[in-house]
Amino acid sequence: MSELSPSSPETFTFEDDGRIPNSPLPLLLYRDALQVANDAEQDLAVVFEERFATHQWTGSWRNGVYPYHHYHSNTHEVLGVYRGSATLKLGGSTGHETLVQAGDVIVIPAGVGHMCIEHSHNFGVVGAYPNGMKCDILTGEPSERPRALERVKQVPVPDFDPVLGKEGGLRKSWLTE
Repeated sequence: MSELSPSSPETFTFEDDGRIPNSPLPLLLYRDALQVANDAEQDLAVVFEERFATHQWTGSWRNGVYPYHHYHSNTHEVLGVYRGSATLKLGGSTGHETLVQAGDVIVIPAGVGHMCIEHSHNFGVVGAYPNGMKCDILTGEPSERPRALERVKQVPVPDFDPVLGKEGGLRKSWLTE
């Protein structure tokens, strides 16, 4: 049996590094958001997919995280680590390295860079977007920048945090920015 037990998320804010615009909205990192009983034979990917969908974060996929800096200018993204671990670089070249592992959830605001530096052989994430948005994938090329900066500013705050729903999480921290 799985149980969602998020505490207050860690928050990270990143400045524009000249290639990756980042965002004034903080990236949220929920450590151990998903607790699973040792004897449970539950597919954590399914648990994340269902939880995210409950809060209108849909269009989910399963994979890893690209090994190069990238960001999405047209939507926010949530990543639920369902297996293994990885060291991610968040916020572009001048950002922050952090270790994530099964049970962690990362809520990435539009414009915030992310990449995988290294990962365990079995690392896997479920990704999803508010209301099933289709994301663009931008890498910080100069030709992308003018339009990307405008798109990032136009992405609305979602109605629900993918972990906590209507109360708390991004609804608390992003609406006070």
